[in-house]
Amino acid sequence: MKKLAFIGVLTLLMSFNGIAQQINWVTFEEALELQKKKPKKIMMDVYTNWCGPCKMLDKNTFQNPDVAKYVNANYYAVKFNGEGNDVVKYKGNTYTNKGYKPEMASRRNSVHDLTYAFQVNAYPTIMFFDEKGDIITPVRGYQNPQQLELYLKMFLNDKHKEIKTQEEFNAFYTAFKPEFKG
Repeated sequence: MKKLAFIGVLTLLMSFNGIAQQINWVTFEEALELQKKKPKKIMMDVYTNWCGPCKMLDKNTFQNPDVAKYVNANYYAVKFNGEGNDVVKYKGNTYTNKGYKPEMASRRNSVHDLTYAFQVNAYPTIMFFDEKGDIITPVRGYQNPQQLELYLKMFLNDKHKEIKTQEEFNAFYTAFKPEFKG
């Protein structure tokens, strides 16, 4: 009986620890408003409900305690369904998904106008924005915690502005020493 109680308490403590490590997701419009009060860069996860690599990104990368802690401290984090039906205002324009079909919510659906505007053509894509809400760049495809760490740190410290060629990026990539645990 004591063993069961101990396992129950341990499980409860682990679940609280997990809650503390969650990324604080906000909408894109909320992130843009937050930037006005406290400038930070934005990391936007453009995903779909049917995308397998998107689910892996959520499970393996965004739930990683090192990733969650770093993102929460340094970025406004946004989840955006690239085929969803949200109405989004960005840079004086309103973006919708005119062809959205609710009955297709869990399957391939019409592509959202904002997804087109950002030229996202693969899921997942992680969009990075500067402190003014301007696009830095998209990062396409699944990223494990250490791969995402490179981009999180590069963009946070504006190192990307110093990198002009593929060779310079390759040198940065080779020299980068990840600290996030897998």
